[in-house]
Amino acid sequence: MAITKDFKPNKLSDYLEATGLKGKNFKFVDDLSKEGLLSLFKAAEVLEPYWRSKLNIMNGKVLCTMFFQPSTRTRFSTETAMIRLGGSVITESDPSHNSSVAKDESLWDTLRVVSQYANIIGLRHPDDKQVFEALPAAEVPVISCGWGNITHPTQGLLDMYTVYRAFGRFEGLRVMVTSPDLTRARSGHSFALGLARMGAEIVYSGPKNLKTPDLIKGKLNDMGAKYEEHFDLNKKEQGELITTCDLVYLPGCSVPVGQDARDVFMEKAANYYIDLETLEKAKKKTGKIIGIMHSLPRFKGEFDFRIDNTEHELYFKQISFSVAIRMALIASMIGIS
Repeated sequence: MAITKDFKPNKLSDYLEATGLKGKNFKFVDDLSKEGLLSLFKAAEVLEPYWRSKLNIMNGKVLCTMFFQPSTRTRFSTETAMIRLGGSVITESDPSHNSSVAKDESLWDTLRVVSQYANIIGLRHPDDKQVFEALPAAEVPVISCGWGNITHPTQGLLDMYTVYRAFGRFEGLRVMVTSPDLTRARSGHSFALGLARMGAEIVYSGPKNLKTPDLIKGKLNDMGAKYEEHFDLNKKEQGELITTCDLVYLPGCSVPVGQDARDVFMEKAANYYIDLETLEKAKKKTGKIIGIMHSLPRFKGEFDFRIDNTEHELYFKQISFSVAIRMALIASMIGIS
């Protein structure tokens, strides 16, 4: 570390301000610059000791969470983050039935109304196009807590923050994003956009007819990202590709409803199954411990649950880092004096 004219003790407000997020919506991870992301991670490090206790920097501020889709981790960690910051939470976990949306109120009107009650909104919604059309109605910052199949940036942030805390860097890392359906892998896309911004190399693996959406690839291309795509690999080929990576990310694509659709999906998923032996062989061959990451919830056909009790497991550790990074995000978007 070199001595510079800016050398001084850490100050939370400086890191929060440097993100450039105050008063803005958070739609995609690449809304942030590399410097902005690093500032957010540094703010999270300052806040990390308080993820199980409490600060009082959001006293009098209110977060409203509206989740049009089921959620455990994203909703609870976002609400917990606000509470740990000293703020308050109002929430609706089923607005399609319990809010005026059930009486045909538009999302536009809902966001405008809720803006009168809250200082910030956390929104999960199945239709990203509808959200983007309604977003201008919000008079307070809105966090994407998962919109459509495209974007889930707070998940991407906690995944990135986990990598930052584990490795302290992104440059030189090779990260696989793999799923039997990359068209619905919004957490994987958000993670990839963040990785690209920070200079990591991305390796996609999935079926050719269910590949990464053009919108995401367009963003990656605009950033000059280092990424490659592999299609329809068999289990052996998938295992060999995993060995070349530092991390493997599973976006937690849900199994389709209906027996026929489920059977087709599970047949595809078999080629992307990760077993403990593959990781152990890679460690013996290269000396490298390959981390397994997952946005959760998981299903049995994705990977070997024996990984839970090994050094390769990162998916439960990711949860531990989720509150601190969301504390930093909320505080950045609202701002502190």
